[in-house]
Amino acid sequence: MEKKILTPEQIDILGEVANISMGNAATALGMMVNREVDITTPRVEVIKRSQSLDDYENVCVFVQIHYIVGLEGNNVLILKDQDIKCMTDLMMGGSGNVEEGELTEIQLSAASEAMNQMMGSSATSLSSMLGIPIDISTPEVRRIDVESVKTFEKMFESSVEKFVKVNFRMKIGDLIDSSMVQLYPVDFAYEMCEKFRESKLQAKKLQEV
Repeated sequence: MEKKILTPEQIDILGEVANISMGNAATALGMMVNREVDITTPRVEVIKRSQSLDDYENVCVFVQIHYIVGLEGNNVLILKDQDIKCMTDLMMGGSGNVEEGELTEIQLSAASEAMNQMMGSSATSLSSMLGIPIDISTPEVRRIDVESVKTFEKMFESSVEKFVKVNFRMKIGDLIDSSMVQLYPVDFAYEMCEKFRESKLQAKKLQEV
């Protein structure tokens, strides 16, 4: 049964987890683009499915992450189409100044590799925080029209109506100053909070021994 309310404490936990895990992801991305990548402290809120794409116009890039060890379920990152083009151009030795236009297959392939390394780093830090092994499958990267709500709905295994939205501001030099959104079902958020508490409790017990 889908839970509908997160307490302020749980919101704080999710913000802390997102801040550390995506901070590690930003470090991994910075190494790939050879630029400093800055991701600000995230803003966490619970939203309806219909609000999921409110920050985006026309097209965006969805990165779907499946957890195969440690956590059950999946979540998505949503990035602006132009930001992905800039990042992949930097990865391939370009200046990052790219014109408007559709993402090419080469760019999508580079984006997939970038997200694989970013989310791998994020999963490693998440594993350390929660005190359990965590592994993910290779992230799935796809470019969709913002109006394609059906595509978004199919990315989750159930008809979830409430999502946790984690909004980051991402800066890469003077090339990108944009937003990146992470979405996951509320039940997934509850599971992560419980494992976080269990990890803290276990660490406290060990200190008392």
